[in-house]
Parts: sequence; structure tokens; C-alpha cells
Amino acid sequence: MWISNAFAQAPAAGADSGGLMSFLPLILMFAVLYFIMIRPQMKRQKETKAMLESLGVGDEVVTVGGIMGKVTALKDQVVTVEISAGTEVQMQKGAITTVLPKGTLKSA
Repeated sequence: MWISNAFAQAPAAGADSGGLMSFLPLILMFAVLYFIMIRPQMKRQKETKAMLESLGVGDEVVTVGGIMGKVTALKDQVVTVEISAGTEVQMQKGAITTVLPKGTLKSA
């Protein structure tokens, strides 16, 4: 015969331990994902929420679109921002990304 018979081998002695060791890579990947992605995102959301809640009239802000201006009026979810002398726009509070330090914008 040209081809020899193939016989099954007995499993190795430590191969049946499985259990926690088989889930260890999955647990480690989730831990890394949590500390690298999820936790910083939750922190950033808290900071943004606190910034929007502390927003007041007279604050100088930057919007999502890059428009810089001064807050002239606040309602529940609507902010009125003066972007130049006599030009005001209304936008949602969520469109504000940054509150600038006082005096950043020069008055004309």
C-alpha cells in the first residue's frame, strides 16, 4: 500500500482545562476597549454637558461650524449668538463646542 492508515491521537493532558482561560483574551480585549475608548468618551460627554449647563449671557463661544460670537439670549435649548454688530443667529445649545475666555473676541 502506498498510503498508510491515519489513526486519531489521544488529546493532550492539559487541553481540557479550557474554562476561564478560553475567555481570558475576550475579557482583556474588553478591558482595553473600556479604558481606551469608552471611559474617555463618557468623561468628554460629562464635560460638555457641564459646559452647556453653565453657559450664560455674555459668554463668548465657538460653534460646531466654527462661528465665534457672544451669547445674547438663552432659552431652554435655543441660544442667540451675536456674530457681529447687529447680526444675531439662533442655534441649538448642542451646536456650541467651546466657551472662550472673556475678552477673546474684540468689540468693533
